[in-house]
Amino acid sequence: MSSSTITTKDGTQIFYKDWGSKDAQPVVFHHGWPLSSDDWDAQMLFFLQHGYRVIAHDRRGHGRSSQTDTGNEMDTYAADVAELAAHLDLKNAIHVGHSTGGGEVARYVARHGGNGRVAKAVLIGAVPPVMVKSDKNPGGLPLEVFDGFRAALVANRAQFFRDIPEGPFYGFNRPGAKVSQGSIDNWWRQGMMGGAKAHYDCIKAFSETDFTEDLKTIEVPVLVMHGDDDQIVPIADSALLAAKLLKNATLKVYEGLPHGMATTHADIINADLLAFFKA
Repeated sequence: MSSSTITTKDGTQIFYKDWGSKDAQPVVFHHGWPLSSDDWDAQMLFFLQHGYRVIAHDRRGHGRSSQTDTGNEMDTYAADVAELAAHLDLKNAIHVGHSTGGGEVARYVARHGGNGRVAKAVLIGAVPPVMVKSDKNPGGLPLEVFDGFRAALVANRAQFFRDIPEGPFYGFNRPGAKVSQGSIDNWWRQGMMGGAKAHYDCIKAFSETDFTEDLKTIEVPVLVMHGDDDQIVPIADSALLAAKLLKNATLKVYEGLPHGMATTHADIINADLLAFFKA
């Protein structure tokens, strides 16, 4: 079990974890904004125990990677993953992305996933096809929503990064919710490790990037998982559309589950992931 860094072509250091046998099938986890590879603890440990090689990186500007002021957009995020995959010589890998990480997976698989690099992909509560409302995407969220994110981050990032996990991210604002203070604190810890400039830029990346053509290009099987009570990435304008654009998609909708269901309901999500991996 190891962790290390690679230095990309533009000099950015990307932190990653790489656990398990190099002979085992690799599973690469892509985290959401503004978190880090630590958000996948429940999945990394589970799939390591099931014989997989598990890999997760901190996106540039996030976690323990360089606090970049440039390159905080999807093309570069995907290129960083391509450099990591090449460095680790990953073949036949399964790429799993949550939220913003789902966008990163879509772009990476579409542009860099050839030559046997990728076997399957999973999108969990993921942002594709595109989040922001426009004439082409009338069901999206208004730009003002994301402007509000930016304003809150600038005004008081530390408080903003409390408000999100305490409220909509894990569904802890719902009546009868079983609130985990540890999950809230861990979300805040991960968020505050990253760089404010990178986090600010990433709001545009996850909300305005259009992944429609990426989804249409992907040939490998893709599992699309989404909670129907996702208050961060509403299901109607994300998973339900993405599944139709993909050539080989399986859609699983989770009744009443929140955006952060891989943490709050790891047992359910891990079991379904394992079944898809083995299928």
